[in-house]
Amino acid sequence: MTTGTPGKYEPFGWHHWPDHFFMSYQFRRTLGETQEGGGAVSECFQAASRMIPGDLNSWHEEWLKVADRNDLKGDEAEKQGHIQTAMNCWLRATEYYRSAEFWLDANDPRRLPTFTKCENASHKWLKYLPGEVVEIPYEDGKTLPAYFIKSPVGGEQQPVLISFGGLDSFKDELWFMTGRGAVQRGIAVLLVDGPGQGGALRRQGIVSRYDYEVPVGKCIDWLEKRPDVDPKRIAVSGSSMGGYYAARAGSMEHRLAACISHGAIWDIEKRFADRGEGHALAGHMKWVIGANNMAEAVVKAKNFKLEGVLDHMKCPYLVLHGGHDVLGVETVQLVHDYAKSKGVNVTLRLTSAEETGAEHCQHDNPTLGQEIMIDWLADIFGIDQRKLFA
Repeated sequence: MTTGTPGKYEPFGWHHWPDHFFMSYQFRRTLGETQEGGGAVSECFQAASRMIPGDLNSWHEEWLKVADRNDLKGDEAEKQGHIQTAMNCWLRATEYYRSAEFWLDANDPRRLPTFTKCENASHKWLKYLPGEVVEIPYEDGKTLPAYFIKSPVGGEQQPVLISFGGLDSFKDELWFMTGRGAVQRGIAVLLVDGPGQGGALRRQGIVSRYDYEVPVGKCIDWLEKRPDVDPKRIAVSGSSMGGYYAARAGSMEHRLAACISHGAIWDIEKRFADRGEGHALAGHMKWVIGANNMAEAVVKAKNFKLEGVLDHMKCPYLVLHGGHDVLGVETVQLVHDYAKSKGVNVTLRLTSAEETGAEHCQHDNPTLGQEIMIDWLADIFGIDQRKLFA
């Protein structure tokens, strides 16, 4: 029951409910991921047509309906031996469950069950890909949930991209943002729920930390024990707030061969300070960083900044940012210029409205984001893609 100002196309993509900015932003995110298998365009608009604009409970209920429908359809297809159809359905369900969970409060009794459904759909899809559901040893007996997926064209000893989300993205969404593009180009992926993300936060209470080289180092330790991984060609990417995580890890963990900030952030303390309790994402910020209020979140974010950190980066570094990022582009040039002034081999790529993909983390066109990031990484790794398709 879409009402109010009609939807329209903006430089950052389709804006479904102009009177409800962040709800439209999140719809655009799911709509974009349909092109990577994370949904069907018709189902997205069907769900949106049944939502009450501005009503986040209806958001949850309508996404849950199409998620459950696809999950069940996948189970039925599997029983009939229609495995590819089953995989397609589970992959769509994964993204719909992720979206259904998004606006629920951290302590909402529906949140963990919805997240669990998201993971279960991923697990069913992964077993046929094939992919591995793994736990990376972390600290104090805790683990970082992850998915390890090898490339069908990557050879016996493969390069790997360690991929993290950000403030609200987690491993089950990363296939649509980085994973699929990597395996297509001969690069294995480790899609990880780091501190403050996904199952690490929801099940183990692991909140975020400024020194993200620690969890990244744990991932590298795990990868180095595998004979099917090339330890000299391990890279890291982080999306959105993960753009800071990746940059921090790339600067301080020198086993990394390359680093990608999929969305640049210079100073998270400053970003949090610019937002109050009424901000649409305030609940996420407090939950992820382990704060009771936004004032405390700002204090906890004090060390989350790149000044004095990027000085230590030794590997090639890509900064990819939407040219019409709804969360702002004010710090992108600062990140690039600072890194360059410190002698870092840094590349800056801003996506334009004309080519699309100009949204935050290319949510309106994630395929373009993957093409830019993974082609750059393949070149860094010395992969001749023409040979992959010969």
